Amino acid sequence: MNQDILNKPVLDVEDIQKYLGIGKRQSYELVHSGEFHFVKIGRRIKISTEVFLKWLNGSN
Repeated sequence: MNQDILNKPVLDVEDIQKYLGIGKRQSYELVHSGEFHFVKIGRRIKISTEVFLKWLNGSN
């Protein structure tokens, strides 16, 4: 299932939550921490999978 998430070109907070195995609140805190770029579309938050993986691998 985690690999299916990474096949998407764009992630949302729920995807990050599932992939990292963290809670909803922690996911939103991570996204808003400034560690990586995200885009807000209305109330939705979208993160490029490429950007997320670079952050995860320490290649930020």
